[in-house]
Amino acid sequence: MTYRETVNLGEKVLSMADIAEAKTDAWLLLEMVCKIDRSFYYLHMAEEMPEEQMSEYQIALRKRAEHVPLQYIVGETEFMGLKFKVNSSVLIPRQDTETLVEEALKVVRPGMRVLDLCTGSGCVIVSILHNVSDVEGYAVDISKQALNVAKENARLNDVPVLFEHSDLFDHVTGTFDVIVSNPPYICTDEIAKLMPEVRDFEPMEALDGKEDGLYFYRKIIGQCKQYLNPEGHLLFEIGYDQGQKVSALMREIGFHDVQVIKDLARNDRVVTGML
Repeated sequence: MTYRETVNLGEKVLSMADIAEAKTDAWLLLEMVCKIDRSFYYLHMAEEMPEEQMSEYQIALRKRAEHVPLQYIVGETEFMGLKFKVNSSVLIPRQDTETLVEEALKVVRPGMRVLDLCTGSGCVIVSILHNVSDVEGYAVDISKQALNVAKENARLNDVPVLFEHSDLFDHVTGTFDVIVSNPPYICTDEIAKLMPEVRDFEPMEALDGKEDGLYFYRKIIGQCKQYLNPEGHLLFEIGYDQGQKVSALMREIGFHDVQVIKDLARNDRVVTGML
């Protein structure tokens, strides 16, 4: 089977499995398996594809047809213009979360200490340190497997981050100028309604925000005062309808200049405030 026939077959298989971006995913899997780019493809698309690569491509197609996220199959994704390794131990970094990093970059300055709670893949803290020099970066997660991924991403992007295995602030010491967090915020009852790529494959402990989705915001806001320096900033990623509720929680304990920031789709995406 030629390269052209193979990628056309891939698109057909994925379309039949109701994969939304079947054509794009079929190509990206071919690119991964064969380690080729578009130029090579157009020059050689009428040539026979090596049998070993064909077998590998079929395995990758089968996984994607079962709705395994493309990023987990490929093993990496792009975020803030950087490459990040991902596997099923971490949430896949999404463009929505770039809004959190962009807002953090407005307040992080050289010489500051920054803490990332629920770091997952490390995409937030790594992106901040990549863009601002001379920042002390710290990150924690309850999952040791997620921390292993985050450490690899810090090395991959050549930024120094101190990682700690911790349930939120349990093993955190010292104070910080900025605390950022993308905690679990989906209501438990809503998880069953998520697309299968998310519901069935991404880590549940990174999704489930308990009954009303606000469990981790309450915990972090309730404990953060002793870890924030005077005029320190707290920034959260939030669900599309959580802006008013999370900002109210922050105001209740004394945060000021609290703002709800919308993403490109005009949904609530980030809440920021100063202590």
